[in-house]
Amino acid sequence: MIQIYVRKGCPFCKKVETAAATMELVSGSDFELIDAALGTPGRDVVLKVGGKTMVPFLIDGDTSMYESADIIEYLKTKR
Repeated sequence: MIQIYVRKGCPFCKKVETAAATMELVSGSDFELIDAALGTPGRDVVLKVGGKTMVPFLIDGDTSMYESADIIEYLKTKR
């Protein structure tokens, strides 16, 4: 399942969440939202896999990416 790491209050994370909803993708079945706030296990994963603590961050198998626009384009291919 696609994992999208986000943190509360992040406008770029909200942009990805809104785009996913517009595409009628459902959290919990099409993708999983994971909290990546400071001090969370999600933040540790983002740093380990991507090398930065920046969010939003997507992991789908061997694919990982930052940047909300890139994540949205990737989600469009998964509809």
